[in-house]
Amino acid sequence: MLKEISKIESSADLLHNASEIESAIDNMAEKINYLLNDRNPVFLCVLNGGVVIAGKLLTRLNFPLTFDSINASRFHNKTSGGEIQWIQKPETSLKDRTVLIVDDILDQGITLQAISNYCKEQGALSIYTAVLVDKKLAQKKPIIADFVGLEVENRYLFGYGLDYKGYLRNASGIYACLDSDL
Repeated sequence: MLKEISKIESSADLLHNASEIESAIDNMAEKINYLLNDRNPVFLCVLNGGVVIAGKLLTRLNFPLTFDSINASRFHNKTSGGEIQWIQKPETSLKDRTVLIVDDILDQGITLQAISNYCKEQGALSIYTAVLVDKKLAQKKPIIADFVGLEVENRYLFGYGLDYKGYLRNASGIYACLDSDL
């Protein structure tokens, strides 16, 4: 497996370097601070991919909030999605609360839509979504993110929380795999 990971990493295209990503996170935080500063939101990190953006965004928000996490996955360390598996649900009550769902990527939107629906079912007063990356697709998505750091082409990505088969989340940029490597 490590040979495969090494090959993927060495052949990938860098789409956004760390300074571009940090600037995008600053812009997201500015918009979130403006809109949610008096809402006392539940900041809901989507594990595992959302952990990097959540941590970086969290320190840029200057209002009271409650932090929690949720883990719903379609990929299960694979390169294509399947059915949603609910691994962890938040401990914080979402009833009558504003919720900010923070994730790494809005790809097809299936998982983010399911998490948003879960929050509605739990009685959330209002729901906002923030993603580091919004992937440009030809088809319409079932959900549109309220806060987006970067838009990227439709390629398989890794870095800054995005993974390749469970690896490379820690890459310090956003990279696209070569199609020939998948």
